[in-house]
Amino acid sequence: MMGRASKREEIAQAAFRQFHAQGFNATGISDIVKAAGVPKGSFYNHFSSKEESALEALNRYGASLRFEMLTASDSHPLDRLRAHFEFLSKDMVENGFVRGCLVGNFGAEVADHNEEIRAAVKRGFDRWTARIRQVLAEAQEAGDLDDDLDIEATALFILSAWEGALIAARADKSASAVDAFFRTVFGVLLRRK
Repeated sequence: MMGRASKREEIAQAAFRQFHAQGFNATGISDIVKAAGVPKGSFYNHFSSKEESALEALNRYGASLRFEMLTASDSHPLDRLRAHFEFLSKDMVENGFVRGCLVGNFGAEVADHNEEIRAAVKRGFDRWTARIRQVLAEAQEAGDLDDDLDIEATALFILSAWEGALIAARADKSASAVDAFFRTVFGVLLRRK
């Protein structure tokens, strides 16, 4: 007799989709198991809590951000950075200006109430900022950005501006904030020398 197949993947994917669509507080374990098509007990066979499944969702979201676009050496650093944010903005537009960034959403919704999720959000933003900083350093080395540009502060600013643009786009249900992000970041702040 064969043992039952693990439902962890279905539950983890359903949790990711539910958290991204509804947020942490509006998503219950019953929503997750219903979306996964499994009984409630199956959830607890794989996750000890809603918070643990949220941490898994954050990991899955991070893997979906296509950070490899930032490190590909087949194009110019600033072109790679722009392509990364264009990829992310396409998802926002195609989904009708809903969902936003799961890391940012959790940061705004849960970070004050759960230390483990707050720490995971911080790690996610730190890794993302470091990747942006690396691209800016490459652009500086290529002579496309002024040597006096503080790439540490600029990387943090770009990510913060992106997260703010996503919130504004969701509130306005339009791409105007995202368009302003691209015009300002790539047309002014990172304009090639």
